[in-house]
Amino acid sequence: MAKTLIDKLKILADAAKYDASCASSATNRKDSATSGGIGSTEGMGICHSYAPDGRCISLLKILMTNFCIYDCRYCVNRVSSNVERARFSVEEVVTLTLDFYKRNYIEGLFLSSGIIRSSDYTMEQMVEIARRLREDHLFKGYIHLKTIPEADPLLIKQAGLLADRLSINIELPTEAALQSYAPEKSTTTIKTAMADVRQGIEDARPDIKERSRFRPAKFSPAGQSTQMIVGADASTDADIMTSSTTLYSSYKLKRVYYSAFSPIQDASKDLPLVKPPLMREHRLYQSDWLLRFYGFKVSEIFSGQSNGMLDLDIDPKLSWAIANRSGFPVNINTAPKERLLRVPGLGLKSIDRILRARRQTKLRLADVKTIARSIKTCRAFIETSDWNPGSLLDSVALRQVFAPEPEQLALL
Repeated sequence: MAKTLIDKLKILADAAKYDASCASSATNRKDSATSGGIGSTEGMGICHSYAPDGRCISLLKILMTNFCIYDCRYCVNRVSSNVERARFSVEEVVTLTLDFYKRNYIEGLFLSSGIIRSSDYTMEQMVEIARRLREDHLFKGYIHLKTIPEADPLLIKQAGLLADRLSINIELPTEAALQSYAPEKSTTTIKTAMADVRQGIEDARPDIKERSRFRPAKFSPAGQSTQMIVGADASTDADIMTSSTTLYSSYKLKRVYYSAFSPIQDASKDLPLVKPPLMREHRLYQSDWLLRFYGFKVSEIFSGQSNGMLDLDIDPKLSWAIANRSGFPVNINTAPKERLLRVPGLGLKSIDRILRARRQTKLRLADVKTIARSIKTCRAFIETSDWNPGSLLDSVALRQVFAPEPEQLALL
């Protein structure tokens, strides 16, 4: 019995949930209010992705198909997997996107796919979907395409000219892990495709001197991202963050997403039977933030971790501060921004407010309390005009002050 469009949508929307790299930030396409056409990348929605400024971004997040010729052992859609299969036609994806937009359900499309026939054929189909939306229907909403690194570079170039963001999954943090779990894929091929996307983005930036005369076509204006699976192999958190640092510096990625491995049916015996703690994924994101915005290095984050794994009970900045107490307390009224960034419990916005406020007056602990998100955390590491942590900072039980209470394990 042939599947209806709704049947396909249920299967392929559910299959897309394993892909985390669907944030839709930093795009700059004009909206239809001023340029004509359909759609916009601006405004509020009722979906599952959030921009850095907190706006909720609504995306139709689907696979074009969950058929796949590859047999990556960690993937539920691998060729040997016993799952129900479905496939959208190009016209069906276009119709769904436009219909969902017109009903105000979405602001854009996140499209990925299993590999059917060949990498080039699959990429051609995805590019054609984006082309029809942009050119035939003048769709100005957000489009994120999950590109296939093995595809012809010319196809990836076409995708970049049509999409707001491209993403190429690195899959696993080390080349050895990828060769073991997905031998049909190549780290070299993936990174070459990333480099091509980076070059396309850089070539699309007009030279300041030439902006008035020449503006190149926009190429993936919201940048590129990638995703790593966490917990499928034996890679440590240090391995993961080291890989992320290389990706950020080499390919100027907007984001690296971390996706906890989900046990799958008919799995290989060497895959975990249970998914890793969700807190591990959360701690990796916190470490990622420290690397990108707080001036930390991987070696600093893991300096007190003998096994290369992050502490699940306390966040990585707090863990670092406890292991490096000689650098504290930090004086809120005199310390430079670089030192304030190292204080647990102080975020970027809080620090900017502190820097502005202290120009006018000497800050007291109560003042910091009104500014900081977590005064309970930072009070042990700061001093103000009326506060010094004293013996609290030197306590041998300082970690226990912040760690959650131990929970009794359930028998059933």
